[in-house]
Amino acid sequence: MAEPNLSISPLKTSWFMASLVLCVGLATALHAQAIQAVPPTPIDIKKVELGGTPWNPQWDQIIEKALPAEMLSSRVPQGVRRFCPRFYEMGESDKRTFWAYFFQALAGAEAGLNPNTSIRHSEPQGAMLMRSEGLLQLAYADRKRYGCDFNWQVDRALKANDPAKTILQPKNNLECGVKILFNQTIVQHKPLLSRSAYWSTLQPDGPSFRVFAKQMTNPPEACGLSSKSRIAKSATTKSVQDNAKRAETPR
Repeated sequence: MAEPNLSISPLKTSWFMASLVLCVGLATALHAQAIQAVPPTPIDIKKVELGGTPWNPQWDQIIEKALPAEMLSSRVPQGVRRFCPRFYEMGESDKRTFWAYFFQALAGAEAGLNPNTSIRHSEPQGAMLMRSEGLLQLAYADRKRYGCDFNWQVDRALKANDPAKTILQPKNNLECGVKILFNQTIVQHKPLLSRSAYWSTLQPDGPSFRVFAKQMTNPPEACGLSSKSRIAKSATTKSVQDNAKRAETPR
């Protein structure tokens, strides 16, 4: 019995190699598109100038991955145009970049971009409600309300600003923030800026909102914000610059 011919013709080999190169090229292009650099907020610029710890670009990726499809759709309230006029015309990648910037601005107004911020309130409340914690100043009660990944039973033995606390871990805190904003804008159909918003920074006309609005002055260029930002491109943090270069450099 003759042995089967297991050799591969040169034509098939060339076709296979061409297909492999094409797939790698497409994957690289999609990867570069997915990691668009997120502009720095004014407070991030200031922290770098003063030698502080800047916003971590990995936090942007956490936010972008956590975004549900509805927050990339026309279901987002019209108020988003105040900060990103072209939101509804942008592609999904640009929308993800905008939301990453939005939450960076929110974290700047709420906690000065410090993930270990823990503030005790003076009101007589239960132990789990006496503090606002982390980048977005959240509470342990949000675990039940929004399904956030916090564990009071584990954290209660740790110090208030211990970064090991589940509520202070950036991933848990930011993912919870996305769930809260999703609930407000998509589930409850409330405006992006509302007097009943979870965060006082998103309640219009208040002092906290003015702090947040100042942080929203340098959104991604795709947003087409008419007012010119006074933040120079050269002033962006080194981490953001490096991230942008990696995305632009072909591999």
